[in-house]
Amino acid sequence: MYKTEYDAIVVGAGPNGLAAAITLREAGLSVLIVEARSTIGGGMRSAELTLPGFVHDVCSAVHPMAVLSPFFKTLPLKDFGLEMIQPEYAAAHPFDDGKAAILYESVTQTAGGLGSDEKVYLNLMQPLLANLPGLLPDLLGPLRWPKHPIDLVEFGLKALPSATWTGKFFKTKEARGLWAGMAAHAIQPLQNTATSAFGIMLMAGAHLAGWPIPKGGSQSIANALASYFLSIGGEIQTDFEVKSLDELPDSKAVLLDVTPKQLLSIAGARLSASYRKRLEKYRQGMGVFKIDWALKEPIPFTAEACKKAGTVHLGNTFEEIAHGEKSIHYGKHVDKPFVLLAQQSLFDLGRVPAGKQSAWAYCHVPNGSEKDMTAIIENQVERFAPGFRDIIIEKHTMNTVQMEAYNPNYIGGDINGGIQDIFQLYSRPTLQISPYRTSAEGIYLCSSSTPPGGGVHGMCGHHAARQVLKDVFKLNSIRSERVK
Repeated sequence: MYKTEYDAIVVGAGPNGLAAAITLREAGLSVLIVEARSTIGGGMRSAELTLPGFVHDVCSAVHPMAVLSPFFKTLPLKDFGLEMIQPEYAAAHPFDDGKAAILYESVTQTAGGLGSDEKVYLNLMQPLLANLPGLLPDLLGPLRWPKHPIDLVEFGLKALPSATWTGKFFKTKEARGLWAGMAAHAIQPLQNTATSAFGIMLMAGAHLAGWPIPKGGSQSIANALASYFLSIGGEIQTDFEVKSLDELPDSKAVLLDVTPKQLLSIAGARLSASYRKRLEKYRQGMGVFKIDWALKEPIPFTAEACKKAGTVHLGNTFEEIAHGEKSIHYGKHVDKPFVLLAQQSLFDLGRVPAGKQSAWAYCHVPNGSEKDMTAIIENQVERFAPGFRDIIIEKHTMNTVQMEAYNPNYIGGDINGGIQDIFQLYSRPTLQISPYRTSAEGIYLCSSSTPPGGGVHGMCGHHAARQVLKDVFKLNSIRSERVK
């Protein structure tokens, strides 16, 4: 049973809640995490969603940002059971003609597969790769004076344009399609300013550290983080749903791994009227419709490269993907949506019974959509892998309403904690000196609704905790001083 008083309490045990709690505990504070569900993890949970013996990732699946995270790199997660597996290819992007573009770990190998766009790709990526590791602490954090301003300007010149603008420099369908698939992870129209940043970060991530999957499922990341937190004296209480801050034990600080909508519900009475009004204006992004399949055998992709890739982007041409993302953003469903598909069991056989396989996929839909996209998604897979339907044993689907019911942070199925366009990239949830502070003393936000936004990297929680250490405890963190 938890005590009656702590230095800090963290509400929510997703990647950011866990990161915040670890940062605080490493600084010597007494810290309690409370989690509404019976299992920790937030977007990192895994479960037997279809049939016994088939372990599926409920939300996040492939984790380039987890291995790039400056904070996670400081943690001994391998000592607590985390093992990352690198697929043979990071990602593949098939086309209707049976060919595919491939994102390799090697930047030169990737460029070499793009025909006449080889030099264009190298000119885009190579100058960034040497500087990106040093820039990550600034890119994955709040706005502040950077350590490497010149390098950051160089990055910004390539990252701030829209993906549509950057795509004009590519001429081949292979390069344009591959680029569109990467940029579509922004979950917004490719015409939006700064959507190039998403494509660049994901491609650079592959070239720096691959696109790995955690052995045993994404739950393994959560378990390793929690095990380390417990080993250094932290406490976790599950099955503790917080509807009001009055339900919590006494503490000097509370950090909430929740969205602005939930913050208003849980702590609204303690917030100023002006701050509440600003939170109410916070905008959500598109939702997702997700499917998990139990399969008889590997997916029979026409393009051989897709059979060796951990992630497959199904969307054909740049034009098709751009049209779909724009239409969905404005509330329309499309018959050929961009589908993100992962086939973790090809590289992690322990997730499935002997001789079987599984797959994970989702497409973007209008926020709050209840439309069943099962047939449409399966049509897209069948388009590039004829015979796919014949190998399906069982399936499990989640629409946006079900996604939000599973994880309340996914408002309307929005898995990024709010749209990450130029107006909510670093000014999330509101524009202020510290985005982690609320208007109430001792109450902080540490979710993906703060910079740097969505993804399994823990940096939102880490930076929020550093703010708490400075504001409330007049401390700089001890071990995490290495991550500024």
